Amino acid sequence: MNRILISFIEGSKIAISAIWTNKTRAILTTTCIVIGIVSVTAMNTISDGIDRSFEESMDMLGRNVVYVAKWPWGFGGEYKWWEYRNRREMRLDYVDDLRQLTTSASNVSASADRNTAIRYNDKIAENVGLSGVTQSHFQTAGLDIADGRAFSEAEVNRAARVVVLGSSVVDVLFLNNEDPLGKNVRINGQRFTVIGILESRGSFLGLEDVDNQMIIPITAYGTLYSLRYGIQLAVQFPNEETMEEGEYEVIGAMRQIRQLDPLEENDFAINKAALFEQEFQSMKVAIYGIGIFLTGLALFVGGIGVMNIMFVSVKERTKEIGIRKAVGAKSWEILLQFLMEAIVICLVGGVIGVFLSIGVTELINQFFVAYLNWTTVLNAILICAFVGILFGFIPSRKAAKSDPIESLRYE
Repeated sequence: MNRILISFIEGSKIAISAIWTNKTRAILTTTCIVIGIVSVTAMNTISDGIDRSFEESMDMLGRNVVYVAKWPWGFGGEYKWWEYRNRREMRLDYVDDLRQLTTSASNVSASADRNTAIRYNDKIAENVGLSGVTQSHFQTAGLDIADGRAFSEAEVNRAARVVVLGSSVVDVLFLNNEDPLGKNVRINGQRFTVIGILESRGSFLGLEDVDNQMIIPITAYGTLYSLRYGIQLAVQFPNEETMEEGEYEVIGAMRQIRQLDPLEENDFAINKAALFEQEFQSMKVAIYGIGIFLTGLALFVGGIGVMNIMFVSVKERTKEIGIRKAVGAKSWEILLQFLMEAIVICLVGGVIGVFLSIGVTELINQFFVAYLNWTTVLNAILICAFVGILFGFIPSRKAAKSDPIESLRYE
């Protein structure tokens, strides 16, 4: 056991010494591994970032919320828009009807959305998401107020000109830490008073800034734009288990509200977060498949580079191998020495690659989503060791099996 430990330590020292002696060659070989590890780590950070962002985005949608609308969310397959366009629109009075007919629901809300501009003095925020909502929308959408308050049911009933702003809109309109509460802003030329600021929630699926929004009473929205089109209903249930049965209750209630005959098809769409999850799983398989192929290819190229340099190293040190065998070194000790050299080269490349990946992760986050955690770092190090063993074994075995007499004669 002691001899194995000593051989391991000595083999590591010889490996490091050999790498240091041939620095240029080692750097070139390590570069291949660095590229491979950066590719692997980048792929993992993107996949972890997508998973993390997806979970947060599904929480934004509400896993226990059923959305009722004219148009279904379109994911893959044939989207029969020519059929959906002839459906009747949702109406605001459906909210009260659904509250009465869906006894298991905890909240029912309505909303209508569009993009528009908002002005404060000489500052303008363009292309901001404007939502006209009922008061219970704050519960069904899981919106929290960071400062100020949400509007009340009474303010919805009288179409009060009040607005709750997202944090991104506040950052554009109110500079130098100016307090937005109580200030008057203009939406579509009409004056609204800021009464609340939403808590920041980030981006949806790492793409759309959900803080770039403003919320007003749906009745006030109706005075700016028509409510004849674009209303969506949201029915919230206490939990996901209740929602599974509650979905059928919503369908039954909507059929009753619409007065559909038993043989008539639904003329409304039921949308929910689970639809995103199903589509995401199929997308994830495709993304991961491509990522694994590309990262595997990068590591294979790096491994071939390591194997090539190890064959060169074995060839150059043939006489040294013969001398070591002549003085009593075992074949496994020779194999361990060269195997350690391959592993050290890969580990050095892996450490450099991990440090570079930190910068790559930050760069990716500027455009998409990426998340680097300690398991990704550990996996990168283990992959490096595996590549060193896998591609360093054949050259190391060749050195271990060499004939000592022939090795001593080598010039």
